Amino acid sequence: MSKAISTILGGALLLTSVASAAQAGGLERNGYNWDLLFDQDRFASEAGVIYVMPDRKIKNAVDTDPRDGLGANGIGGGSTSTHETPNYTVPRFGAKVGLTPDADCLASYSQPWGVHTNPGADWVGANQNIETDIRSNDYGLTCSYKFDVGKGQLRAIGGVSYQAISGYKNRLVVGPAAFGPAAALFDGQGKLDLEADGVGWRIGAAYEIPEIAFRASLIYNAEIDLGQINGTVDLTGLPPMSTGRLAPFANRITDVYGTATMPQSLEFKLQTGIAPDWLAFGSVKWVDWSVLNVVSFCPTSTKGIVSCGPTSPVLLTTLDLMFQDGWTVAAGIGHKFNEQWSGSAQLSWDRGTSTGLTTQTDTYLLSGGVSYAPSKNVELRLGGAVGMLTAGSYGPTSCPKTGGCGNDVTYDFGDDFVGALSLSGKVKF
Repeated sequence: MSKAISTILGGALLLTSVASAAQAGGLERNGYNWDLLFDQDRFASEAGVIYVMPDRKIKNAVDTDPRDGLGANGIGGGSTSTHETPNYTVPRFGAKVGLTPDADCLASYSQPWGVHTNPGADWVGANQNIETDIRSNDYGLTCSYKFDVGKGQLRAIGGVSYQAISGYKNRLVVGPAAFGPAAALFDGQGKLDLEADGVGWRIGAAYEIPEIAFRASLIYNAEIDLGQINGTVDLTGLPPMSTGRLAPFANRITDVYGTATMPQSLEFKLQTGIAPDWLAFGSVKWVDWSVLNVVSFCPTSTKGIVSCGPTSPVLLTTLDLMFQDGWTVAAGIGHKFNEQWSGSAQLSWDRGTSTGLTTQTDTYLLSGGVSYAPSKNVELRLGGAVGMLTAGSYGPTSCPKTGGCGNDVTYDFGDDFVGALSLSGKVKF
């Protein structure tokens, strides 16, 4: 691959990462990215960080569940609008080594999944969510082997990942107004903490013609079975109770367990040189987010006695997601300005994964980036993106749970802004 195309490609790959982090369907935070595996140098390492600024605003909120009182304080108080999504950062690192002229391996660290919503405790939907924060760490090893085929090379790809998930959700369980004189001592909130891990694998193939920077790749990432999710439900924000479903758990911390699977995905990427110093690229990605619907949590003490599910008699709490599959389509173009500078631009669309229980609707994004190579061994990249999070609403949704899901609050959200910045550096030789 010529130095010109290599430099242009660096800026193009930057846009793939910044767009993925900013669109974030389902629990996606930065997804998977194995592009460094294709670097033509014997050794290449890359580190970067993406800063995302979503501005999702909730409005017209109505508390529709009188069982915990009405409003954030249980007697009708609280705002009907709030900001839901704080800014977040996504780091990544990779190091690729050419073991032989035909065999390459990439060790990588990323945070593929995650979500952080923080509407706070002072809105009328506090019984649905005060703060939710899910994080992930993925440690991967991906290798490939090349064969000469026709004018180019066919590359077989395979790899494994160890993935760890952790997080929490905090919400209003019982309005403090119901506590009488004890309201000064208890806030009525409950918190679910969870952690889990699992191992996954990937397989794929690519066909490359380096002289014209042509590459077509298809990579399948298998689902990751998290096995048993371990956690706790903290209801120390409730006073002791003598009756009711929560009486055995009030004013204490209870060990809980559940099960979940992180989704499989399939991504096709295509790039090619189209004229001297010009590169076109695009991708289509499918993610099986529908595998996450209602995640149930039951007391660990009941494991092996009664099954845990959305309608289990020992169910303590749930994470109601009910995602639909995600699709992302992107296309862009890159150009080399001189021996050191190149730039690229990309348009992308992400189909929202929400079916009524989240604010993750369709996202449209325009991304741009520049790449600066002060020497043949070092490359610096800076990128940015602006986009629109499309409008929608939250409310009652059909789900495998008695009484359905989304019966706690209703609200709307409009077309909102999202922005992102990315900075990365690459060393190769």
